[in-house]
Amino acid sequence: MVKGVIFDMDGLMFDTERLWDKMWEPACKALGLPLPEDLAAFSASCRGLAGDNLRSQVAKYIPGDPQRLLDKVWQMADERFAQGVPCKKGLKELLTALDDRGMPRIVASSSPRTMIEMNLQNTGTARYFHDVVSGTEVKHSKPAPDTFLLAAEKLHLDPKDCLVLEDSFNGVRAGRAAGCVTVMVPDMMQPTEEIMQLYDRKCEDLLEVRDLLVEGKL
Repeated sequence: MVKGVIFDMDGLMFDTERLWDKMWEPACKALGLPLPEDLAAFSASCRGLAGDNLRSQVAKYIPGDPQRLLDKVWQMADERFAQGVPCKKGLKELLTALDDRGMPRIVASSSPRTMIEMNLQNTGTARYFHDVVSGTEVKHSKPAPDTFLLAAEKLHLDPKDCLVLEDSFNGVRAGRAAGCVTVMVPDMMQPTEEIMQLYDRKCEDLLEVRDLLVEGKL
C-alpha cells in the first residue's frame, strides 16, 4: 500500500489544460508570431513540459525566442487563472479522504510555483498539501523523473512508496521513470499503447482513486 500521494496539477486537479491550450493563439498574435499549422498537435506536445524541454518543443513549431513567447503565455495565464479555476471531479473528496488517513501529499507540477500556489489558494485546497514542487526547481522536467523524485524526497518517502496521479503522457512517463506507483486519470487524451505499458492503473476520475485507496487497492 502506498504511503504518500504526489499530485500533478493541470488536467489532474484542475480543469486548466483547455485554458492553457487557448493561450497560444492570442499570445502569438500579440507578439506577431505565426501559429503552428497543427495547433492542436502542438498544444498536446507541450503538456507536462517545463524548462528546457518546453522551450525546445516550442522552438520546433514557432520561430523566434521561445522564452519570449512563454513569458507572454504565462502572463496571460496568470490573468485568467486569477479569476479562479474549476476543480476536477472528485478532487476535494479525495483530498478529504487522504487527510482523514493522515497520508502525506504534495503537488508536483510543471507550472511555475506562483501559479501552483495561486490555484491552490483560490480553490481552497492549499491546506491539504504539505509542500509543492514546480518544474523550475529541477534540472530536468517531465518526462524525466526529477520532479517526482524531489517530491518523494520532500515527503521523506521512497519513490516506490509514492502514488503519482497524472493525466498527461509526459507525466506518466515521469512517474514510471521515478519508480512510483503511477495512476493515469485521463483528461484530454486517452492513453496510447505505449502509455498503457507504463502506468499501473487507469482511473476514470479522482473519485475512483479515492475508492481504491480507501479499499486498500493502491
